[in-house]
Amino acid sequence: MHNYDSTRLRAAFKGLAPQDTENGRGDHDLNPGMIPPVQNRPAAVLIPIVERDEGLTMLLTKRSEDLPVHPGQVSFPGGRAESHDDGPVDTALRETEEEVGIHRRHIDVVGQLDLYRTRTGFEITPVVGLLTPPFDMRAEPMEVQEIFEVPLAFFLDRGNHERHSREWNNQIRSFYAMPYGDYYIWGATAGMLVNFVDVLLPRVDA
Repeated sequence: MHNYDSTRLRAAFKGLAPQDTENGRGDHDLNPGMIPPVQNRPAAVLIPIVERDEGLTMLLTKRSEDLPVHPGQVSFPGGRAESHDDGPVDTALRETEEEVGIHRRHIDVVGQLDLYRTRTGFEITPVVGLLTPPFDMRAEPMEVQEIFEVPLAFFLDRGNHERHSREWNNQIRSFYAMPYGDYYIWGATAGMLVNFVDVLLPRVDA
């Protein structure tokens, strides 16, 4: 079991630069031969770490079942970049306030992860932020069905990083999944969580 506090988390991201600026992370990680899409659809998400008395937690959302894209899936607060956004951090903070009602004054941005490319052409910048309670939350009902938190220790246990597969367009595609209780955390969200854990707990080659 790995115990992380906010001081250690800040230290892990201090001076960190993306490791793969050409391809980034993405749906191609577990699928050799898959070429990252050339479409450039900038987006950003916030990876919100909450400083609770009992320890750090990860805040996640469950998307509304009425959304046309990825309904009911677990995700981070975030979305497409707008022309008036001042970079990916601004996008992530704006989307977080719109989706879950947490104002940026409660968020201390500590770093960014590698760019994450999806098969649908999105280039997502994951922005890591520490949230200090108390703060108000409200789910935007058109987009968010539920807001919930998971102990950070769950994700730091690599035994919970599963690899699942399913058929898509007559091909078998593999992806990360991290089932937690009734929540099925998978796809891009799980892929970014693997990147997050790699920063906090770097792998050591044998």
